[in-house]
Amino acid sequence: MTGYFRRPVSVPAMSGAPLRAFVAALETPGVGPALLTKILKDSGFEDFRATPTHGSPVQLPLEPREPGPAPESPEALAAQALAPAPGLETVAAFHDAYRGGSVDPVHVVRTLHAHLERMESGARPLGLFIARDEAQVVAAAEDSARRLRAGTARSVLEGVPVLLKDELDLEGFPTTLGTSFLTQVATADSTVAARLKRAGAVILGKGNMNEIGINPIGLNPHHGACRNPFDPSRITGGSSSASAAAVAAGLCPISIGADGGGSVRIPAALCGVVGLKATWGRISEAGVPPLCWNPGHVGPLGLTVSDVAATYAAIAGRDEADPATWRQPAPHLRELGNGDLRGLTLGVCWPAFEDAEPDVVKNAKAALRALTDAGAVVKDVPPPDLNTVLWSHAIIILSEMATAMLPHTQGGGGKRLGLDSRTNLAIGRHFRSTDLVHAMRHRHQLTRELLATFAGVDAIVSPTTACVAPPIPEHALPEGESNLPVVDALMRFIRVGNLTGFPALALPSGFDARGLPTSVHLLGRPWEEHLLLRLGKVIEARVERRAPQVHVRALPT
Repeated sequence: MTGYFRRPVSVPAMSGAPLRAFVAALETPGVGPALLTKILKDSGFEDFRATPTHGSPVQLPLEPREPGPAPESPEALAAQALAPAPGLETVAAFHDAYRGGSVDPVHVVRTLHAHLERMESGARPLGLFIARDEAQVVAAAEDSARRLRAGTARSVLEGVPVLLKDELDLEGFPTTLGTSFLTQVATADSTVAARLKRAGAVILGKGNMNEIGINPIGLNPHHGACRNPFDPSRITGGSSSASAAAVAAGLCPISIGADGGGSVRIPAALCGVVGLKATWGRISEAGVPPLCWNPGHVGPLGLTVSDVAATYAAIAGRDEADPATWRQPAPHLRELGNGDLRGLTLGVCWPAFEDAEPDVVKNAKAALRALTDAGAVVKDVPPPDLNTVLWSHAIIILSEMATAMLPHTQGGGGKRLGLDSRTNLAIGRHFRSTDLVHAMRHRHQLTRELLATFAGVDAIVSPTTACVAPPIPEHALPEGESNLPVVDALMRFIRVGNLTGFPALALPSGFDARGLPTSVHLLGRPWEEHLLLRLGKVIEARVERRAPQVHVRALPT
């Protein structure tokens, strides 16, 4: 690890005719490779190629620090997460309302349908759904209501509405990945969707996302821009755009996203909700079309830490259909409610921590104070080499995505994709096999260095994003824009978790002077999601929550 240095982004934002011309040049034989060579050189890529490493290109297994506890059923584990949050329509609020008989799931989904019709017919629709079937949702709610009346509720998630990112298979729906042309209907549920149904949750539909999940902004050229409930003139972040916006807007207390480069945590941060990227291999990817095998993680978002913990409990764990899940210890939520943090040490790299907008830094420091007030101590930790992290992550994820999309982009098929997706895929195709091996060796080295750091700390604290939600470039719609300076501000603190597979939690830290959400980020040891959630609850107890501009309620007041 080296001193902290962040290279300024030298590529300007582009949209409209300039972006179309740029993409055409990238896709022109001879011209594209020369143009990319120049751009990448100016962006520090040649420095990365020259950076030595002693790492291995083989993925380092993430071993648990200690044996896990005896396995518990997902239903029992989810019940441990239940916690009231006065004034918020959390999982606990739905559970109590159903148990008390003041409302049932059928009334809830019909209320939400009416809210959604009004919300999406306005001048600035939030753009939440790619696909939904109201009759199917009502039928699922009716089944749930019958179980509640019979006293056979499946779990604390019984009847709770949830949104699924359109990156996971849901039987009877196409998994479009946010494209206009992937229309094959899924004949079975992804493991995560099946586990949610098994828990009794009611899946509302398939949520909008960045096309093929390749950008953290949240603008989709085919299904519309996803807008931030706190200010519909601003982005949600992505790529799990609607997964965050729907929770913030009150349509559901929980949702499912996927995170290959912050795609759960970035929209959670910008929309003022909680997002968990668990350890790689903790949550099954079965039934998730492969886009990025190594950095990709399915993960839950929620209104509160307890909501995320309950959802995590329902979907995590070994899955025979996904060998990556076989090595994990049993998930647990031990000491989730223990606010005494004495004996815990938190790592902070201050030069990196403070490399963000002033209100973002101020609120992250307040979150850190909440943890130290509860007994934790802070220890300085060294930063990774940011240029190495940036390029290692970019090479791995873009190479994998270019490979995954190759059947759809050959023979001119790539022109069906949006301009920003085509830009990123062109970069992915430009990398050499030697670049990929070099990046994988650096990933191995970074993982070992991070494990050494975690020998002395229990979690690493930083802001989640360096900025609050930027404005939507309305002039650039529907095509969107390529804006690498914004992408850098959104992903600055994010990449290490995806590159190493270590777990990370993003949660609200407050608001800036304009009332836009800020977020704090906790990075943990492999398989220690329970500790991140415990720390998150301590922070959450000190953070003000506000309803966004666009907000609805599903439960009677």
